[in-house]
Amino acid sequence: MPEDSQNNALSMVDLTEMRAFDRTLHAAEGKMTAGLSPSAITGAVMDWAAHMGDKPGRRTALAHQALRDAVTLWQSAFSASPVVKPAPGDHRFDSPGWNRFPFSFVEQGFLLNERWWKLATTGVNGVSLSHERMISFMTRQVLDMFAPSNIPFLNPEVIDATRATGGKNLQQGLKNFLADLALTAQQGPVPLPLQPGRDVAITPGQVVFRNELIELIQYAPRTEKVRPEPILIVPAWVMKYYILDLSPHNSMIRYLVDQGYTVFCISWLNPSAEQRELHFDDYRTKGVMAALDAVQAISGAAKIHATGYCLGGTLLTIAAAAMARDQDNRLASLTLLAAQTDFTEAGEMQLFINESQLAFLDDIMWQKGYLDSTQMAGAFQSLRSNDLIWSRLVRRYYLGEEEHPNDMMSWNLDATRMPYRMHSEYLWHLFQNNNLAEGQFPAGGKPVSLTDIAGPFFVVGTETDHVAPWRSVHKLHLLNSEDLTFVLTSGGHNAGIVSEPGHPHRHYRSLHRPPEGKYHAPDEWMQAATLTEGSWWPAWTAWLDALSGEPVAPPPMGNAKAGYKCLEPAPGQYILQR
Repeated sequence: MPEDSQNNALSMVDLTEMRAFDRTLHAAEGKMTAGLSPSAITGAVMDWAAHMGDKPGRRTALAHQALRDAVTLWQSAFSASPVVKPAPGDHRFDSPGWNRFPFSFVEQGFLLNERWWKLATTGVNGVSLSHERMISFMTRQVLDMFAPSNIPFLNPEVIDATRATGGKNLQQGLKNFLADLALTAQQGPVPLPLQPGRDVAITPGQVVFRNELIELIQYAPRTEKVRPEPILIVPAWVMKYYILDLSPHNSMIRYLVDQGYTVFCISWLNPSAEQRELHFDDYRTKGVMAALDAVQAISGAAKIHATGYCLGGTLLTIAAAAMARDQDNRLASLTLLAAQTDFTEAGEMQLFINESQLAFLDDIMWQKGYLDSTQMAGAFQSLRSNDLIWSRLVRRYYLGEEEHPNDMMSWNLDATRMPYRMHSEYLWHLFQNNNLAEGQFPAGGKPVSLTDIAGPFFVVGTETDHVAPWRSVHKLHLLNSEDLTFVLTSGGHNAGIVSEPGHPHRHYRSLHRPPEGKYHAPDEWMQAATLTEGSWWPAWTAWLDALSGEPVAPPPMGNAKAGYKCLEPAPGQYILQR
């Protein structure tokens, strides 16, 4: 071999080895930084510091604000009413004890400090938006950590409980801490309080199809006749499908069956390292399209109502656009639940989305072949650390409260993994490059356009969604001009969707846009939409009824002759993989 060729070969070997070393290092770093890229953090800090350093006027204004806040804080000590209030949704200081001095003084000092840091880290001209988000997020995490509500001798609720119980709350809190520590130390996933197939996910049905990626569940009819158009539900693969089949009283699947629909639902495989090379398009072809083929073969229906939740809704729109491109007209309607199609306003999840962060995340996933469910859960928890981390710590360890998990809390513990290649493609194509909204997302080797989809659409956003903000979900109005009914319901990403009839304190807004109808920007939409008290589920089934034929006899369970025999009772095997 010539000397130059030998050197080139050695260089390639060295480069590959060093790349593997770098990836291993980044995986280790990710455990210490909660998955945030150290390079991205450093870049954000330097960007912010450099621009603040070149703005003496801004720094002077902040110094004046600090002095005014100090005077305000001193005055608050002699005032009966607070000078600054917690942000909406911040329940750390709800206890009446925070109205007593000196606790009121401590609370007001913290809130003023929190407000000052928000002024210091946001709106700095020249700092990139992604860096501003990261600086603001990290600052908020530090402030949340040292909030007076987290310090037992500064929290009046903890002090009052300790005095009332003679310290038994702290004794019980220590037991809770040791029990949680033992669970953390044990190998394997944390035991679920409620078991799928026994306590939750108990709507009767059969697994009628299984491949290497999905199980398809057909639910048994509960009415003498059903609508001729079945419903196919495509849940997100980042969660177990039974968020839509929790307990009988709040199961969306059971509700649809009770309304006279034949319901099918995909149950995704929980991938391991063996599935590291699964592509995003595999989820379309082996997931959505394979399920559609099975539903049609079993039901004999010419048209199918398709429903997608969260990322399942995003995947469904991609599949629908590819079907429209390829003249496949099997869809009677599309229902999208908290599902984004344009990712330019994807909320605080954008904190984790930039080139440096995604390259770092690729390395973390590369080592194991998947993104671990604990990393995904940690990212979501950090976005709402007040509610999901620190408030739980105070209740469980300082107040000594026992947790009584409900069905949704138990489901929340049942997380799934993301295969390396698919998750990387999803993050780069959708979040980073926004290829779907730009008409550049590939499906079957060719790009798809959402403008090709012939509606009608029923699209649901939720008011306090931090995963798929409703203004982002609303952008589908700009990407497709077909018949579209948009609903905005109270609650968050999960609770707003699992909003069964009879659930107290629920409401929703809705507005129908006819084909080629006038566009309403989000704030205008809020003014024009009709407000209704109660659950949005009846409005949805009424919409489906209007698009469906007259009821007929239910189809059989499965179709063995067509290759779709009943394999086992619901909920199947894939749901049990942890």
